[in-house]
Amino acid sequence: MDLPPIIPRRTIFGNPTRAEPQISPDGERLAYLAPVDGVLNVLVGSVDADDARPVTRDTDRGIRMYFWAYDGRNILYLQDVGGDENWRLFVTAIDSTATRELTPFPDVQVQILAYDKHFPNQMLIGMNKENPQAHDVYHLDIPTGALTRTAENPGNVIHWIPDTKLRIRGRQLAREDAGFDLEVRDDENAEWQHLLTWSAEDSLNAHALFFAANGRALHLVDPRNANTGRLVKLDIQSGAIDVMAEDPIYDVANVMVHPDTYEIQAVAFERAHTEWQVLDASIAADVAAIRRIDRGDFHIYDRTDADDIWLVGFTKDTGPAGYYALERSTKHSRLLFHTRPELVDAPLVPMEPISFQSRDGLTIHGYVTKPMGVSLPGPMVLNVHGGPWHRDAWGYDPEAQWLANRGYVVLQLNFRGSTGYGKRFLNAGDREWGGRMHDDLIDGVQWAVDAGIADAERVAIYGGSYGGYAALVGATFTPEQFRCAVAIVGPSNLITFINSVPPYWSAFLQMLYRRVGHPERDEAFLIERSPLTHVDRIKIPMLIAQGANDPRVKQAESEQIVAAMREKGIDHEYMLFPDEGHGFAKPENRLKFYAAAERFLAKHLGGRYENDA
Repeated sequence: MDLPPIIPRRTIFGNPTRAEPQISPDGERLAYLAPVDGVLNVLVGSVDADDARPVTRDTDRGIRMYFWAYDGRNILYLQDVGGDENWRLFVTAIDSTATRELTPFPDVQVQILAYDKHFPNQMLIGMNKENPQAHDVYHLDIPTGALTRTAENPGNVIHWIPDTKLRIRGRQLAREDAGFDLEVRDDENAEWQHLLTWSAEDSLNAHALFFAANGRALHLVDPRNANTGRLVKLDIQSGAIDVMAEDPIYDVANVMVHPDTYEIQAVAFERAHTEWQVLDASIAADVAAIRRIDRGDFHIYDRTDADDIWLVGFTKDTGPAGYYALERSTKHSRLLFHTRPELVDAPLVPMEPISFQSRDGLTIHGYVTKPMGVSLPGPMVLNVHGGPWHRDAWGYDPEAQWLANRGYVVLQLNFRGSTGYGKRFLNAGDREWGGRMHDDLIDGVQWAVDAGIADAERVAIYGGSYGGYAALVGATFTPEQFRCAVAIVGPSNLITFINSVPPYWSAFLQMLYRRVGHPERDEAFLIERSPLTHVDRIKIPMLIAQGANDPRVKQAESEQIVAAMREKGIDHEYMLFPDEGHGFAKPENRLKFYAAAERFLAKHLGGRYENDA
């Protein structure tokens, strides 16, 4: 069998050619991210012409989160410093490119709470300016930059809910038992009234979405009296529930909302693929037209003020993301761009949905990506997702394609505790870090061996964040299962990890205590589940990578296990990036890490690597 050409790392992990398009409110102009002198910035040009020019001037980390101002004359964007996640809000005038910082406060994190086309000069933002542990609500006047605090966080509000008039009329509060309370009020001067409680068993599958246009109902994702998060409309006065959409296995993953009526037009479930269910018959023909545009899973990213043009993006496993403009009147679509056009004809391989039974009878879902031109069973990388309250999904996955191109089977599993599969599956992960969650990963490796696709003697465990913790667990708890391990920003000591979470996570501490363990009450348990405790069991080579400014998993989490390995003479490599946080935003840092990682894997598993010479 012939091996495919090596796809350059820069093609996969360097800056995209263009990304994240957004159409202007009037439909005349298109904004997108593109590199300027190697740094991602916002460019704006005509929809129908190749005349885009930069309007922002970032020279460091690159811009990743931006959006049009509804006046059509400005771009708003968020930026942090060195990966510290203390996001600041900026506004740039498109014509002059003059930029103003709207939140010039050090060590303060900005959250966008509400921005509506019917209030183009106003915005509601959250900031932990007065108390590092809690985000209050501020009204922002964009033209003047004036900020007025309109709601104070008592310390346990995790989610503010504005109504369609840009008034905070709902809030979701963390409870001491790790559940959530939902409160509402008639107006900004009224007293808060308790509406409902989500128990700890329901909490991670539940959240409030938004108020109905009349302000008398709330849309929720609600798992009460069900296993999965259902889309419901709750009448505030009567408490009556209208179940709008549900699935017996999968939680509601996303909704599409009409920007004028605030009615939900479609709902998505993340099954093996993203599948949309149309609720509003008036868009059925549009959705049917979208499904004819391209292969893959789609999402409607943007709509003009007149709602006559939709910006639609497609993800597929064997190609880069593609974006199209759909004219609703004619159902005609036009390709705007692919994010990485050099990958359109690259030798990418399918991501196949799989499932199997765990040792205790749970159905575990996931994906396998098989290398081209490699006889199976072959070397395999178990790539573990972060969170862990997250999940892997089908589509173009740069790490999966990179690893497969280098000759590895790639296995990605949504182990117990992953989101999207209902509350019983999620809650089965409680207090199972390093326990049954890891058993699911080991069972997945055995499934791949039994299926004849993985060589049991050549398996690596790899991951970031929780996946980094899982890689450390693999190296310390079950080193006989793996040939080597790669851990990126992974906690090594669960006690120090929980005790050092960012201050604005304080409202979530009860949830961490319940689902992971309490640093004082469960000290012995957490010590036992910490890879640092078992560092002397490591028998396999390790690659560890860390961002020095990571606010979630502090540098000490990697430093302490690296120091212990060094003391015991254990084979390891350690990469510290002084200008990164929880992951690697700068392309030069990404490329440096992936170069080291593929050489490490090639050395220990026998795959290929790109020769820099």
